[in-house]
Amino acid sequence: MNEAGSAIPPYSLTMTPRNQILLLTAGALALYLLVRLLPTGPSLNHMDFRMEGKGALEFCDPANPQFIPVVQVRSPIALTLKPDREPVRGQEVKFILTMRTASGKPIGPEDLLVAHTRKLHLLAVDPTLSDYQHLHPEPGRRAGEWVFTMTPERAGLYRVFADFTPAATARGLYGVVEFTVPGSVAVVTRSPNSTWQGAGRFNFELVMPPVLRAGQAADLVFRIQSQGAVKQPVPLQPVMGAFAHLVAFDEARSGFAHLHPMETDLSKPPDALRPELNFKVTIPAPGRYAIWAQVNLGGTEVFAPFWVDVLP
Repeated sequence: MNEAGSAIPPYSLTMTPRNQILLLTAGALALYLLVRLLPTGPSLNHMDFRMEGKGALEFCDPANPQFIPVVQVRSPIALTLKPDREPVRGQEVKFILTMRTASGKPIGPEDLLVAHTRKLHLLAVDPTLSDYQHLHPEPGRRAGEWVFTMTPERAGLYRVFADFTPAATARGLYGVVEFTVPGSVAVVTRSPNSTWQGAGRFNFELVMPPVLRAGQAADLVFRIQSQGAVKQPVPLQPVMGAFAHLVAFDEARSGFAHLHPMETDLSKPPDALRPELNFKVTIPAPGRYAIWAQVNLGGTEVFAPFWVDVLP
């Protein structure tokens, strides 16, 4: 009741036309801002990754593994690498990798497809081919920026190969960038080897043809087994969507070959006591190569190096 004794009318939900317009405008603005924050599709097209003329890097077919001479050809992408401080041997350093097309357009996560569980793979290797690291950057704060950390174990000029698949082409593409770790580069002499025992209680073996020749397709067999007379199960688990990966570098680090096993069905793991995986590769030029195997043993990633000679 009011002072005059009359009842106070209940609050009315009726809005004036002006208030209705303001409410609709605010809702539309909020919806617009929300849409702007949602992930967008690829901003690049097929021509952004195309280069014409002699010496241009061609798109690669993942079903036809081969050695990619990344350094010797012109790539349709430009890479720059910026560390947060001077890299030091044995110390972790943070890098910002910037990826752009040749025309300067940034390459972000929306422009790449997932390949082997990741949108971007980096393959970093030192001058002696003794320190190989497989890295997976995450998108940075600015368009075209990708962030990762690594601990270089050697001195000298590191080469970092980028391996990715543009959404506009659905074909593998590559690039290269470098950084330097101060210090004297070690002189490393390697002899060809088909076995490696540097991972605790397991032996690693890479079976190759008696003669590996340039330009000829070759079959490789990768095996793992426990050491000792009584064989124990090998806790082999998938890594990046495969039971193993092989990466081959030439001594000049002019490029690489990233190989995946022919056994692609992860629901059918190889023999537990002696897992065996088959690979194919064609290496175009003769010389000495380092082939690094990467596996997941019980949740721990292991890298096993093999040195091979490719004859003319």
